[in-house]
Amino acid sequence: MNKNGLPLSGITVISLEQAIAAPLASRHLADWGARVIKIERACNGDFCRDYDYVLNGMSSQFVWTNRSKESIALDIKEKDDRQTLEDLLTDADVFLQNLAPGAAQRLGLDAKALTERFPRLIACDISGYGSGGPYSEKKAYDLLVQCETGFLSINGTEEQPAKGAIAIADIATGMYVLNGVLMALYARERTGRGTAFEVSLFDAMTEWMSYPSLYTEGAGKPLKRTGMRHATIAPYGPFRAGDGKTVFFGIQNQREWLSLCSNVLGDPGFATNPLYATNPDRMKNRDQLEKEIEAHFSSMTSDDVLAKLEDASIANARLNTVEEFLGHPQLSGRNRVTTVGTPNGPVTSYLPAITIPDVQPYMGPVPAVGQHTQSILAELSARKLSR
Repeated sequence: MNKNGLPLSGITVISLEQAIAAPLASRHLADWGARVIKIERACNGDFCRDYDYVLNGMSSQFVWTNRSKESIALDIKEKDDRQTLEDLLTDADVFLQNLAPGAAQRLGLDAKALTERFPRLIACDISGYGSGGPYSEKKAYDLLVQCETGFLSINGTEEQPAKGAIAIADIATGMYVLNGVLMALYARERTGRGTAFEVSLFDAMTEWMSYPSLYTEGAGKPLKRTGMRHATIAPYGPFRAGDGKTVFFGIQNQREWLSLCSNVLGDPGFATNPLYATNPDRMKNRDQLEKEIEAHFSSMTSDDVLAKLEDASIANARLNTVEEFLGHPQLSGRNRVTTVGTPNGPVTSYLPAITIPDVQPYMGPVPAVGQHTQSILAELSARKLSR
């Protein structure tokens, strides 16, 4: 596919990346036309390649975060390979790195050092805890940062905390990196100068933990772990229907509460019951409220309940498995599923979340380790000869 016409066509990104956060950020840039050159270690490459082998013998997480890139295998501690990296940076627009704490600075590859040498470069340091502070040199992985920021303490059931089932700290970090790159590109259009910035997993999760931390500060106590129920709104969560299946719905305001009572439960007077009249009342008496709602649902199938909720304009959902998600009618109905090439054959891939009318994102193949080393080296050699 020709990248001309895509928003980021003409932008070159060099990413010394591994795991999830940095590769996810650079993949989003690649989706919209940027040329992304991924620097990997020779032989094994990005260690994310070995997280699992379930997708045609490849890592599902690597395939997710690395489509549309070129891979060059370099040992940046070796003189010639380091010079290759310097040559790549000469004409690059963006450089991302998420090396171990302190490694980039020791190598002179931290964002500040690079933007001093390459004033138009946009460079981002990605780390666990950010520069400065007592944790700046501490190694960090997604689950560990979920722990440090208190996320596990509010997630799970009342009896047992639980981690996020997906890498929420890495994903949040990758999206803030993407945001920073786009802002810096816009700033460079006006000033002609690049930007050095950093994003850490800890800072990304701090933003995401703002609401529970502010709640705790204001209430003098933390949010309770409530499993599949909402921590501060009722009714909001799972309810059993008469056929034994579970449906989900949520009430966000008084209008929806009145509609639930009148149009779904068939009992308009229930809305003014003093035990349930306001959301604080409903939270205080949630267990009893849920029993009463399920008593109303006991004579209906789950399909009947969902239909009534839909007719009453109350947000609702089925409790789908991942297998059911794979066949979700909204995915197929909006053509959100495609395939991309990989070294082991085509695999399923999903379109980026941003939809731009009449613009198709670039959905290129996932590279093998060092697949483009020789072509990139030849390109650099030709560039030197032409200067």
